[in-house]
Amino acid sequence: MRAKRTTLVHLIYFSRLALSSEPQLRASQLGDITRQAQKKNEFSVITSLMMVEQNFAAQVIEGERQQIQDTFGRIAEDPRHRDVQICEWREIAKREFVNSFTIVARTPASEASFNKANLLPSLQRGTPKAAAIHALAVALQSEAMSKQGIDHLFV
Repeated sequence: MRAKRTTLVHLIYFSRLALSSEPQLRASQLGDITRQAQKKNEFSVITSLMMVEQNFAAQVIEGERQQIQDTFGRIAEDPRHRDVQICEWREIAKREFVNSFTIVARTPASEASFNKANLLPSLQRGTPKAAAIHALAVALQSEAMSKQGIDHLFV
């Protein structure tokens, strides 16, 4: 018997970021991305987590098929993203992320998770695996939740 088709999907992609190397301007640019994405994702009922390491971004986006397609179209056309590549696009049974948009850059606080994932070499080669991106996103969300005293999610 075939499983029932769902319209809930997740998309995992990576890109090169065209952002300033000057720390204050870069932080401002990431803040702009966050504000714009939160607003659009809330309207479209999308949940996501974006990771930033050096000049690379990797993101997991979840939502209804059409909203994900529209959102990814905007990302692919955004001049702040270059060389946008989809790693995975598939149906999912339920959401795993809780916020409309979360961005986590590699900082001393997230260093251990980024080191364990070791994504940078594959991002530099243009060959990251969807499973590695997804695992890092889940780990970073879990860390953020545990810092807030939340030990599990009912999503």
